[in-house]
Order: sequence, then structure tokens, then C-alpha cells
Amino acid sequence: MTPPTDLLIDGAFVPGEGETEKVLNPATGALLVAVPEASVEQVHKAVSAAHRAFEGWSETTPMERSRLLLKLADAIEARAEEFARLESLNCGKPYARALGDEIPAIADCFRYFAGAARCMSGTVSNEYLAGHTSMIRRDAIGVVASIAPWNYPLLMAAWKIAPALAAGNTVVLKPSEQTPLTSLLLARVAAEIFPKGVLNVICGRGPSVGQPLVEHPKVAMVSVTGDVATGRKILQAATGTLKRTHLELGGKAPVIVFDDADVAAVVEGIRTFGYYNAGQDCTAACRLYAGAKVYDKLVADLSSAVKTLKVGTQDEADVEVGPLISDRQRNRVASFVERAQMAGHMEVTAGGKVRAGSGFFYEPTVIAGARQEDEIVKREVFGPVVSVTRFSDPEQAIAWANDSDYGLAS
Repeated sequence: MTPPTDLLIDGAFVPGEGETEKVLNPATGALLVAVPEASVEQVHKAVSAAHRAFEGWSETTPMERSRLLLKLADAIEARAEEFARLESLNCGKPYARALGDEIPAIADCFRYFAGAARCMSGTVSNEYLAGHTSMIRRDAIGVVASIAPWNYPLLMAAWKIAPALAAGNTVVLKPSEQTPLTSLLLARVAAEIFPKGVLNVICGRGPSVGQPLVEHPKVAMVSVTGDVATGRKILQAATGTLKRTHLELGGKAPVIVFDDADVAAVVEGIRTFGYYNAGQDCTAACRLYAGAKVYDKLVADLSSAVKTLKVGTQDEADVEVGPLISDRQRNRVASFVERAQMAGHMEVTAGGKVRAGSGFFYEPTVIAGARQEDEIVKREVFGPVVSVTRFSDPEQAIAWANDSDYGLAS
């Protein structure tokens, strides 16, 4: 399989004119392909194309938009193995999970919004003028700049593209520079279905491509999934031109385990949902609060279970946890664990090590003895790390669970 590298601008596939970005296989660290990013001029061309296409696309009937979205869903399913293979290679995630979990969800996303396109309705309001009925009508707003993350590149792209197109908007999608490959393949498929300019896909880093995209005066809305720092920058950039924004900026999902809980069921759930996608998930169950009577057993049983997780490359049989997306991300995760160990009152009861060999692997980790004020509890690690905190008062546990700068799950 030769990964796609060309950008989609105004219905045509063109090479990027900016700097080249290396795209790696996180399981080996090997180069997959080099993708040239868009130049500022190409960013402007993509937005202009979307702006021109908006006039016609926004006037299409819900039936027509629904038909094309359903056609795209079918096309993705028809090439499910190709999409899953590319996503697995680019992200390092197990191929079986990319194929079995993500591709069906992506196709379903487009089908869902194909249905939603035909169900949009206005609201009848009060009579503000005698003899006249007021209505609230939902209209498309224009060009949507969609910036997708690297943890679920194609799924997050689908979540951004599908509702925007269903409502009659046009889209300029910028995938993460680390994981652009499935978005570029999606561009190939979508170009055969939608009118030119309705969907444009450009690649590049935030400062060189994302910023001019967000600041473009013809962009009406910006949708971003990323970290809080990125969200702040996007919000500041969008403010200058009064753009609407949609920001999904991470989570720190709590799990409260009371003394009468079924520990085996809890362990089974955390073993799966605390470490799915190597913990690179905004909804990862990474922050546990355990009642005093159940705490010791939970820590012991969870630690034993986590040690049985199979860590490996994309195609290893029964692999459950793949690598982190990059060496930088692995170092970031490792630094969180190292600082927790240095604090003195916390104990690493499973994992806590960089796996030897090639690739960006980190062992699934459990940290016991964490306190509410600890960094490991407060900040989003975004890796295969779960902390456990003891509580004695249920009301205190609930307060701690809600005491977060992030969404509880997002």
C-alpha cells in the first residue's frame, strides 16, 4: 500500500507546496511517508474553494445531502480493510480493533448525520407582531475549518465532517500532521461523491497551516479537538473575526468504587477502558477513587490484571495495547510517572517503564496512593496510566470526582 500524500483543494489533488513532514509508524519508529504540508497560498485556495461551493451546496435539498453521505458511508465500508490498515500503521493501534471498532463507527457516523439532515426543523415562537407567527430557522453558516487530532484521526474527522456537510456547510479539514494518511484517503473517496470544493483536505502543522486557516476571514466556524493549550490559541485566533467555535479539549474521567462494589467487574472494566488505545483517549477511565474497605483488593487485583495486557505491534495476535503516537508523547507519559514516584507517597504497582526495543511503547501502569492534589490526578496524562486514590467519605469522593479542570469525559 502506497499512502496518499496529495492535498484535496477545489476537487483537484495537488502536492503540498510547504515543508515536508515525516509520518512514522509508532510501532517501529520507521518512516511511512513524507507528506508536504500546504503553503499559506494553498490554505487560502482551499478556503476560497469551500466558500464558492457553499452557495450551491447550502441550497441542495436534505434528501440530496443525505443521499451523498450514505454513499460515502457505503464507500468507506467497501474499503474498510484499506482504511483500517492505514489507520493502524499510522497510529500504531491494533489492526483488529481499527477494523472491528473504528471503521463501523465511522460509517455509522455518516449514516447517522445522513438521517439527521432530513430531520432538521425550526421552532415556532410567540407572536411578537399581531397576526404574524415568528419562526426560528436553522441555516448553514458557511465554511467550517475542522482540525482533527491524532488519537482517532479518521473517526474524529468523520465527527467533524458529517454534521457540517449534513447541515449544508462546506469544510476545510486539517488532520494532525502526525496522522494525516486516512484523511487523505478519505479525500480520495469523497472527491468521487461530492461536488468540488464541498470538502477540502489540507495538511500541515498548527503554526504554518492551522493558524492561517483559523484566521481566514471567509471561515465562519472552527471545530477543534485537541489539548487545552491548543484550544486557547484557537479561541484567541477566532475571536478577531468573530467566528463560532466548537472545542473538545480533553477529559479526566473519574471512576468511584464504593465498598460494596463488585471488584472483579470493576477490574475488568478498567482493564479495558483505562488502557484502550494505549490510554490516548479523552474518555479513558484513568482516575479511580476507591472506598477504604475495597482499596487494597482493588489495587492488587487491578495491578495483576493490567500486567496481563498484551502490548505489541499492530498485527500481533491478540494484541491489546499498542504504542504511543510518538517518542515525544512517550517521554511525556514517562515524566508523569517519574514525578509521581519522586513524590514519595505513591507506588507504581504495575508497569511504569518504557518498553525496550523499537517503537514508542510504554508499559500499562497503575499508580496507587495518589492524592487529590497530585499532578497525576489533576492533569491529563493521555497514556496507559491509571491512578488510584483512597476515600472514606462518599460525599468527598463525589466532590473529588467533580474537581477537575477538564471535562469528566469528552
